[in-house]
Amino acid sequence: MTVLTPQGPLEGLDLHHGNLKLSAVALGRVSWIAPYPGTETALSHALQAACSMSFPGPGESRESTAGRILWSGRAQALLIGPQPSAAIEKCAAVVDQTDGWAAMRLTGYGAARALARLTPLDLRPSHFSRGRTARSLLGQVPGLIIANEDGFEILVMCSMAETARHEIENAMRSVAAREDIPKEPA
Repeated sequence: MTVLTPQGPLEGLDLHHGNLKLSAVALGRVSWIAPYPGTETALSHALQAACSMSFPGPGESRESTAGRILWSGRAQALLIGPQPSAAIEKCAAVVDQTDGWAAMRLTGYGAARALARLTPLDLRPSHFSRGRTARSLLGQVPGLIIANEDGFEILVMCSMAETARHEIENAMRSVAAREDIPKEPA
């Protein structure tokens, strides 16, 4: 009997071009959360009690030992890791989107330059520091970009993961090729 093993859309992703590396990230449980009108404060209290983090403001993310919560649009966030508690579900619309998202991490010197080929965002550390998050296009793929200590985490819908990977790999190759150009003596 054939036994099928489930695989994520980016399973085994480990690309290297120059000093840039693109690898898959296992997200675990992903829940979309949107507070009901007038329940923002109650939702933050429920999140604090259940996960030791509050609801993020625009462009923010929060992290605790329980997991992470990422701003993902006006009055909405992605809770990554924990199962939302009943108190959270009382204050917000909650939808399990675990199978809907794929994630990858781009690291290395020049990661911001590679992504700059795909998005209009200013990703320099002085403008897009660790923990910042933004929704944007990556080429033609909508995604969520999160700055971390050594590069960026990129979340896209599973159905577009391969296209996003391809777009990012092409940008990595372009940046790596420019780094390989010999410098003329000064």
